[in-house]
Amino acid sequence: MSDAAVQPQVLPRRLVEGYESFVSGRFAGEQQRYRALAEHGQNPAVMLIGCCDSRCAPEVIFDAGPGEMFVVRNVANLVPPYAPDDDYHGTSAALEFGVMGLRVEHIVVMGHAQCGGVRAFAEFQQDPFHAPLSPGDFISWIRLMAPSAARLGAAPAEPTPEYLEKLALESIKQSIVNLRSFPCIKTLEERGKVKLHGCYFGVMDGRLLAFDEENDVFHPIAADLHAATLQTPRF
Repeated sequence: MSDAAVQPQVLPRRLVEGYESFVSGRFAGEQQRYRALAEHGQNPAVMLIGCCDSRCAPEVIFDAGPGEMFVVRNVANLVPPYAPDDDYHGTSAALEFGVMGLRVEHIVVMGHAQCGGVRAFAEFQQDPFHAPLSPGDFISWIRLMAPSAARLGAAPAEPTPEYLEKLALESIKQSIVNLRSFPCIKTLEERGKVKLHGCYFGVMDGRLLAFDEENDVFHPIAADLHAATLQTPRF
């Protein structure tokens, strides 16, 4: 009798199948790596702040192995400004742990196209009384995009794809500004111990843009390879 026949279905079948594939595939080939990570702890060089969106898994996009990236995901990949009080600050707590505990060398804010949080804020701007979910924590959180929207000026009556992309890119830049409001990050950046980055992933076409802060522009990464990949037929 198989294990599946006697065990209760306590997880969705898709997760069970995925775990079976992981155990027989990746884990089977990387047992030593996992053992070393368990015994010696994690030491990732990169901390990435991404969106909860199920289409934008950073480990997949950057082909990262176990222990390579310290990932924090929240709605619309937002970094709040430094606010030392008794409230609960999940992203801020993760930042402090990543910077002070793990000593990461790079912090990357990764936004993406077709972001539901960005669209929700754009719609909220036009009609605050018709909230997309609830008037509570969700709305309070996405209001972190307000400074980004203010810099773009008046929003269109109906959020266009062009406007939503501009808002998403501007929000990445604002999150980098907010990162510097954390004293530990500001000090370490000034000492050259940590570097701040921004990038933007296109869900539909797979393009990746990286923020050039000195010139205030987003550049495509691996543009030739990306173009060649799109032109290669897949069967």
